[in-house]
Amino acid sequence: MRRDDTSANLLATARTEFLRYGFDGTDVARIARRSGVSPNTFYRCFKGKVDVFIAVYLAWAAEEQRAFERLIAKPGTAAEIVDAVIARHRQHVWFRRSVRRLAHEDTFVRRAVALVRSDLLRTLTTWAGSAADPSAVAAELIQFEQLAVALAEAELDDMTLDDGALRDRLAAMLMRWRVRAIEGPAISA
Repeated sequence: MRRDDTSANLLATARTEFLRYGFDGTDVARIARRSGVSPNTFYRCFKGKVDVFIAVYLAWAAEEQRAFERLIAKPGTAAEIVDAVIARHRQHVWFRRSVRRLAHEDTFVRRAVALVRSDLLRTLTTWAGSAADPSAVAAELIQFEQLAVALAEAELDDMTLDDGALRDRLAAMLMRWRVRAIEGPAISA
């Protein structure tokens, strides 16, 4: 196998492992073995587990952003879109948890998460128009992420509370973003 093929194969295997087991449940030896190479070969392609995790995360996040943009453009009620967002957030729960935890613990993962958020922030700010305050849009983005996670992981159920208020807030953001995306950027005065 050529190095490019080996790297791609390792990356595909690592993706499967990380999405299924998260960061802590995945090890380099298993990635290498399931890719049909030795751990030494793995280390010739990647610096370590965090390096391959970031590569997987960046590709996965790009797919997530495209899915989000398709979801926003798709016809449907606010409730249907909220349900679709929650369903997406329930996918790959161990991976998502790993990203959140590692973003707090590892500088390189934190930078990768910031890069991904910056890309989505550019899209949301473009939808909002040139008069939009990027800091306000970023606050909304972070709130969106937290609400989606809380709903996907049924955190209010744990407190025996109804999740209607969270769903309503998420729906309001999604519908606002949807209108902006469909109508195009606002014109500043």
